Amino acid sequence: MRTEPPFEAEDIRELLPHREPFLFVDRVTRYRPGRSIEAERALRPEEPQFAGHFPGRPIMPGVLVAEALAQTSGLLLGLGEALATDERPEKPKIFFLAATDVKFTHPAEPGQTLILRAETESSFGALHRFKVEATAGRNQIARGTLTLAQVE
Repeated sequence: MRTEPPFEAEDIRELLPHREPFLFVDRVTRYRPGRSIEAERALRPEEPQFAGHFPGRPIMPGVLVAEALAQTSGLLLGLGEALATDERPEKPKIFFLAATDVKFTHPAEPGQTLILRAETESSFGALHRFKVEATAGRNQIARGTLTLAQVE
């Protein structure tokens, strides 16, 4: 695994249990240990969600944008653990627990690249809260707060 960005698909697969078609982070472009992360997701027209959401005007479902932001937040936690040791750590079990005040302000469309940002807001034991934002070009797609739980 690389020790600094960019972190590519193979690095991400070492840290997240998700796989296609439910892996929504392509690469990590910025990383500040324990503080913030920025990642990218290319929205490919052939992805299955675009076939039915919605025919004639495909957009990325909001829940999948939120999932991409949760995966990005999980990577912020996972990278911290992976880079803190020379040994390959076991994949942490991190679950998306809550979305608070998440607003979807613009649709994300095939052909765009989502820029996914997460910043640590607080941590209390196994609970981690993140301020998140997704953008595409000049458009803000979503913003809000996510809580993830790290379990044994």
